[in-house]
Amino acid sequence: MTIGVLVFPGSNCDHDAYHALKHVMGVETKFIFHKETDLSGIDAIIIPGGFSYGDYLRSGAIARFSPVMQAVQEFAAKGGPVLGICNGFQILLESGLLPGAMLHNQQLRFTCKQIYLRTESRNTVFTSEIPQNKILKVPVAHGEGNYYADEETLKKLIENDQIIFRYVGPNGENDSNYNPNGAIQNIAGICNESRNVLGMMPHPERAMESILGSSDGKYIFESLLKSLITA
Repeated sequence: MTIGVLVFPGSNCDHDAYHALKHVMGVETKFIFHKETDLSGIDAIIIPGGFSYGDYLRSGAIARFSPVMQAVQEFAAKGGPVLGICNGFQILLESGLLPGAMLHNQQLRFTCKQIYLRTESRNTVFTSEIPQNKILKVPVAHGEGNYYADEETLKKLIENDQIIFRYVGPNGENDSNYNPNGAIQNIAGICNESRNVLGMMPHPERAMESILGSSDGKYIFESLLKSLITA
């Protein structure tokens, strides 16, 4: 099994994702550059965080036109697992692989800190191994993480069980004070209708080793790897 990590000009979390998968999870991992179009031999795709193309125009707006993203769209359409983290989530929104849009943080400043996540659905290849009622401690680092969806889109997300993560308090409290960016309904991550594409603003690849403050991110990658083994 081989996991591909995309690399755009301006990516800065690609090596974090590579380390998480290759050295912590022990799975074969390969960097895939933005000009590549061949994803043969790749079993899952990670679109990492960073500032692709300097976030010019808006986050993810230029990266969506990279040659590799056409291949990713085809990969996802065939059921291939795709995980977009932070800037990767923004790219998935811009490319139409996920619904909604990303706005500047409500407080209009970059936010970098540990937050808490509640898993709203374990019915994805990325969340199946997260223990029931487990609150995840994972860092965020972004300036444009304020997820927005119009009323109709939000209704569909709720009806289809596509809201996967919400920001909560350390004990799972529903409190907007724990929302780091103002995202609508405290949404931290969503999936597509087919449940094989997940976008999330928090960084699970930075929560892989307890010495760094949390190893809760491992649950997400354990879920992905188990799904690939049993597929």
